[in-house]
Amino acid sequence: MGEGVLLAAIALVTGFLTCAATGAIIPVLRRQNMLDHPNERSSHSMPTPRGGGIALISALLLAWLALSQMGAVAPGIVGISLAAAALAVICWIDDLRGLSPWSRLLAQGAAVAVGISCLPETTVPVAGRLGSVYLTGLGLLWVWWINLFNFMDGIDGLAGAEAAAIGVGMLFFATFGVGTDSELRLLASTIVGAAIGFLVWNWSPARIFLGDVGSAPLGYLLGFLLLALALRGFWKIALILPLYFLADATITLTRRLLRGERVWQAHREHYYQQAVRRGLRHTSVVKRVIAADILLTACGWASENGWGAVSLGLSIVIVTGLLVSLSHSR
Repeated sequence: MGEGVLLAAIALVTGFLTCAATGAIIPVLRRQNMLDHPNERSSHSMPTPRGGGIALISALLLAWLALSQMGAVAPGIVGISLAAAALAVICWIDDLRGLSPWSRLLAQGAAVAVGISCLPETTVPVAGRLGSVYLTGLGLLWVWWINLFNFMDGIDGLAGAEAAAIGVGMLFFATFGVGTDSELRLLASTIVGAAIGFLVWNWSPARIFLGDVGSAPLGYLLGFLLLALALRGFWKIALILPLYFLADATITLTRRLLRGERVWQAHREHYYQQAVRRGLRHTSVVKRVIAADILLTACGWASENGWGAVSLGLSIVIVTGLLVSLSHSR
């Protein structure tokens, strides 16, 4: 079997499992009254089941463990998968009855600690006390990414579309870029398949939401792949691919911090939420983000092929234009 056929098969199987399992869990969640009811901070108008991430994460982790058993990926993927599964369990408890912000951060920190311990030693450029500081910084960055991905899961299809776009970008780069990488191709193909399989049910009008059980572990797994890319020297593409999510969440959080607000509380101040409040449909917002992500993928590829400074500058222009477009939508 050619590698292209294998990649397509992995993506299709993961996507089918995600789609089928998500469709099957919707009536179960409705019977258990696991519903997100609209409130003043919501961007939806009908009670909608939450917790669909159980299906997506289960299919994704099954694919990663299967690849590990086949010997197609590094042994550390098992540790990452188990940490993601444990994080999903904690997040499911949070979805059911709510946990304190500190409890969630502790769970995320533990998962990130496991993830960093699974990184190959050759990816850590310094040792000793400086190495410990370096790894702590990586851990904090990873925890922030998990939380911002969760924050950005606020309208129909946005988190799934972003995960698919990042997956496609990594797949494209691992195939055609200077850092061709068969392991990244395989893992990225599962992300693409799972995200698209979930979007079948989550595209506006959404029939189910990810919930924390989906958004936090998905952010964790994406963070691992992006961090692994950066540690192998391809930091520009690891920064450019998720740049819209990084910018929207970080700018919004900083504004709330400066106003003395509780940043962990739900709100409607993200740029994508501003666009919806001004009347832009969920699909229109997501399509704008997808268009920007396509351009960012091209910039990411170019940045690692001799156009580093130009591509970084153009990426900032693209994301700035998207933020302005969303904040001034009518």
